[in-house]
Formats: sequence, structure tokens, C-alpha cells
Amino acid sequence: MSLMSNFSIAGTAMASQSQRLNMIASNVANANTIAGSKEEAYRSRQPVFESILLDQRTGAKGVMMSAVVESDAEPVARYEPNNPLSDEEGYVWGSNVNMVEEMANMIASSRNYQSNVKVVETSRQLMLRTLSLGE
Repeated sequence: MSLMSNFSIAGTAMASQSQRLNMIASNVANANTIAGSKEEAYRSRQPVFESILLDQRTGAKGVMMSAVVESDAEPVARYEPNNPLSDEEGYVWGSNVNMVEEMANMIASSRNYQSNVKVVETSRQLMLRTLSLGE
């Protein structure tokens, strides 16, 4: 494995974690949204990652987001008969976003991103030191 593939692998990992952080931000932004029915309620979304073992065309390796799945947890029903969005029984439906899970995911994702930045920095330093050996 060459130092250049370190950049490729770390780059795809950073791009994937960036997508994950964007999805977490979307979940947090919609945590307090309400809807008039269970089907319309916002559901937490999570990325699914897949390894790129070797792309024959580009020679790339790394990781990518292959899908997005919605949480199967039930939306939260709240009795608010005066709310204009309430159904015929007086309920509004809140999102199923779990803020504790989202914060834990955000911390894990940002640490993963930081680790990959460190890989890029270390690989760069190794390349520069290798080039300076002939001086």
C-alpha cells in the first residue's frame, strides 16, 4: 500500500463522515417537528456505509455511503386538540428522533473525521521526509 492510497482512503472516510454529520444535523433540526398523522411524522435517518475494496477503473479504495435507512421507532403521539395539525382524535405526531443517540453519533462521527485528518497529516509528513532524504 502506497502513501497515496492513504490519502484516497482517508479522503473517502472524511467525505462519508461529513455526509453522516449532515444527516445528524438534519435529524436534530427536525427533532421537534410535528405532523397530523403517524405516516407524515419525521423519522430519524441513518446512513449505511459500504467498503470500496478496489475500483478497477480508478484504483480507489475506501468507504462510501451506500444507502439511507429510516428508523422504525414509533413516532410520539401527543394530545393537542387545539393544534391545527391534530387529527380527528386530537393527536399530533412528533418525530422519533432520539437526541441522546444523535449526540453520541455526532461525537463518534466528528472523532472519526478527526482521526482521518490525522492520517492525512501524518502521510503528508512522511512523504515530505522521504523527499528530503536525498538532500
